[in-house]
Amino acid sequence: MPDTPILIFDGDCAFCTTSARWLERTLGSRAPVEPWQFTDLTAYGTTAERAQYEVLWVAADGRIHGGAQAFARWLIDSGGVYKTVGTLITLPPVRWIAAGVYRLIANNRNRMPGGTPACALPRSAPPPRP
Repeated sequence: MPDTPILIFDGDCAFCTTSARWLERTLGSRAPVEPWQFTDLTAYGTTAERAQYEVLWVAADGRIHGGAQAFARWLIDSGGVYKTVGTLITLPPVRWIAAGVYRLIANNRNRMPGGTPACALPRSAPPPRP
């Protein structure tokens, strides 16, 4: 298990790649941001099926957060005002709203700016695991 956190996203999706790279530059987090297609997912304790379904934050202690909570952890790791926003996203009811917004965007990422048909989630995408 690597000793630093990592954000794992779908590198086949143009919308996800553009978003992740823009946020990587903007947030200034110490965590690497890598497409799941070039990541040893087994070493991080996850699967390609899950990585296709949602962005993943793997904490230095191995805990995995998916979807909106992955973004929240990324914001917290970035510090400053981002830490405050990220912490807010971890608290109910903002947590529930963030999860709904994340799923709406993820389910329609092929329709988002820069999205392509390759961005569509697989039809057999599994539900996220805790």
